[in-house]
Amino acid sequence: MADPLRREVVRLYRSLLYLGREYPQGQVYFRERLKAAFMRNKDETDPEKIKKLVAKGDFVIKELEMMYYLRKYRTMKKRYYEPEK
Repeated sequence: MADPLRREVVRLYRSLLYLGREYPQGQVYFRERLKAAFMRNKDETDPEKIKKLVAKGDFVIKELEMMYYLRKYRTMKKRYYEPEK
């Protein structure tokens, strides 16, 4: 794997690991699943395939961020607004 791609993969792993702290099923569950996902593709050498996998990982980051924002929004809404009947 080329050095710039390696940096991208490590950046992606660290970002996902950081986001996994607030995962609803727990950080340990998330870390195990993350490691398994990265280990499945550890032998990949094709730069184009690696770029596609990194792009997919970036999409997962965006999805996790949106899930966390939605959870925070719902919590705030419950605190400040009366439930609708």
